[in-house]
Amino acid sequence: MDEAQALRAQFTAMFGSAAAVYRAPGRVNLIGEHTDYNDGFVLPAAVDLACWVAAARRDDGKVKIYSANFQESVESDLSRRAQRSGKWWDYPIGVAWALQEAGHRLQGADLYIRGDVPLGAGLSSSAAIEVSVGYALLDLSGHTIDRMRLALACQRAENEFVGMRCGIMDQFIACYGQAGHAVLLDCRSFEHRTAPLPGGVQLVVCNTMVRHNLAASEYNTRRKQCEEGVSRLAQMLPGIGSLRDVSLPDLERHRNRLSGIVYRRCRHVITESDRVQRFASALDRGDTSSLKRLMADSHRSLRDDYEVSCAELDLMVDIASQQKGVLGARMTGGGFGGSTINLVETAHARDFASSVASAYRAATGKNPDIYLCQAAAAAGKEND
Repeated sequence: MDEAQALRAQFTAMFGSAAAVYRAPGRVNLIGEHTDYNDGFVLPAAVDLACWVAAARRDDGKVKIYSANFQESVESDLSRRAQRSGKWWDYPIGVAWALQEAGHRLQGADLYIRGDVPLGAGLSSSAAIEVSVGYALLDLSGHTIDRMRLALACQRAENEFVGMRCGIMDQFIACYGQAGHAVLLDCRSFEHRTAPLPGGVQLVVCNTMVRHNLAASEYNTRRKQCEEGVSRLAQMLPGIGSLRDVSLPDLERHRNRLSGIVYRRCRHVITESDRVQRFASALDRGDTSSLKRLMADSHRSLRDDYEVSCAELDLMVDIASQQKGVLGARMTGGGFGGSTINLVETAHARDFASSVASAYRAATGKNPDIYLCQAAAAAGKEND
């Protein structure tokens, strides 16, 4: 029995009716961290870890949700303004709110949610939940799926309902991922193109198993620091709207207008966006030799200029960089714990995972979760 069939059976056992099944992938960002909310470039890939939703219509305007992961249920009335709770259900309920705010009239629904995207590992379990639920609610309500509008509604749910001021990347790649490819996304125009991943290379995600409590608050602080940089630089560079509009020579010329910390935040964003474009070009050329340097530069910038790494992430990258068959290693996600992304020759991937786990365990006493992933397809409805 495959995942969709199993989920249908579990839904029927709980709700007593047949269900359609929807899936949205997690994601890993190859390079381009903290650039999305600065209108820059990112290069994520959807991965073959996902959130699944079995769903059926209701006629009473209510959404009833069960999470197999949390083994909890919640109910929300679509006719009433839901309130943020700080619980897991803020994500699906927030999506229902955002879709209705965007003008979509929604049908009530029963939802059974289960996912294998690890929580807190930097693989965007939140966007996988949001997009799978949003896709289900739109489809059950008879709306044509516009993937860009779906991604924007899910981002709005996380920004305004959940309270995390994330950029568009996570929701976008859940809606637009393509098997075997990363996607180069311009976060200002939403123009995008695929970039082929090298043959014979595995995406290996190493979860440090730590998540420092300051992650959410510091994420929002970094965003404010970038906004402060734009505000101060705009006094000398009229017309700029974000750090996307600032070149590195511009930043260096006017660095005396910024505090040291804001200067470093801006330098990371500007140089990281440039690294993304060079990385995508290297993929296009099949130039794997450039990937390791660009990923190493990205990690150093995140560690030293943006200050979102931590001792465990730095250790994991150091260990990974010494292994055979590694084409690049860096932290991925918002930071302060979570995971690293490693490009590893497939022939060495299992030995890599074993060696990294052993060395990390010896140094920290923690057993890391390591995922050998492939670039996967975007969200959609599963065949009956």
